[in-house]
Amino acid sequence: MWLARIQVTLKPVVNDPQGLAVMGGLHQLGYTSVESVRLGKYLEVRLAAPDRATAEALVDEMCRRLLANPVLEDYRFTLEAVEAEAPATAPPADR
Repeated sequence: MWLARIQVTLKPVVNDPQGLAVMGGLHQLGYTSVESVRLGKYLEVRLAAPDRATAEALVDEMCRRLLANPVLEDYRFTLEAVEAEAPATAPPADR
């Protein structure tokens, strides 16, 4: 089992109106030393793959096909081997 930690950020040349709004809010709260803010997305994906190379290929494909817009966004990820989670047990049925 693998845990992919994925960060998706806007490319540097893309305007970030949400980042500007957050920066304005921070300035209004007195954090005038903040010079810029860029917003992005953080995702955690657990996946079963036989080895690291396969897991990396799958996560890269997921990012390119759905999780990031390659025209506007960059992405990077890390992979960590993790223990498989135990399946959730159902509560006992009332009889």
